[in-house]
Amino acid sequence: MSTFFCATEFDWCARGESEVEKEILWWVTFPCTSSCIFTIRAPRGMSIRDGDIAVSHVRSAITCPGNTCLWPKSVDGFVYVPYILSPLYGMKITIETGMQDISAGTCVKFVPRTHEGNFLDIQPRYGCWSFLGQTGGSQTLSLQTPGCMWSGIAAHEFMHALGFVHEQSRSDRDNYVTIIWKNIMPEHVHNFRKQVTNNLNSPYDYNSVMHYGRYAFSEDGGPTIIPKPDPYIPIGQRDGPSAMDLHKINILYNCGW
Repeated sequence: MSTFFCATEFDWCARGESEVEKEILWWVTFPCTSSCIFTIRAPRGMSIRDGDIAVSHVRSAITCPGNTCLWPKSVDGFVYVPYILSPLYGMKITIETGMQDISAGTCVKFVPRTHEGNFLDIQPRYGCWSFLGQTGGSQTLSLQTPGCMWSGIAAHEFMHALGFVHEQSRSDRDNYVTIIWKNIMPEHVHNFRKQVTNNLNSPYDYNSVMHYGRYAFSEDGGPTIIPKPDPYIPIGQRDGPSAMDLHKINILYNCGW
């Protein structure tokens, strides 16, 4: 079985992904004291890109035409994201904390679904993944137990559902990080491609919950992402959304906060 490599400073594991209907090793980002190996099967008709984004085609997180991938704002100024939580979850507090960490600092509020046609269907599928933005109808968001049961991982997937790609996928990322291509597993090189993004006039956030870790998809244990100019800046935290993460949500959804 393949081995994984952990960052010596923060002890986070690397991550992996694959295409439609293929069983793969899912290397979830969470403390390495837990088991890091998962098997994931992408639902029919979709693929898993960038490690944990379920898509039928690649699109930029924050340049969707006419904001069609954003959740609508209510007349009261809030953005309500209805959800249903699978009864298969025993402890729900971790997932709810991930929601609350976003809601506490933004106009986005996660609410239990009543009759809404568009909603998140949170399920303990295989791995941790989400679709990008609102896709319409029942929208699966997977948080497998026990490996995905960290509030920061939940918040990470909820930010994908709100329309955000990974921070190091930003169009201007080369100004802030160096990608060490030779250290990346060849089958996962595509996870490090830049996307055409609207960066919301916000600074690059090394502390974003959406940032890959230093050793993500490492083939031999060497770093795959090195911050610059300071190579020792911590990246890849999964404690929860950063202040800049919340700020960008407020900008994207015109919260006025």
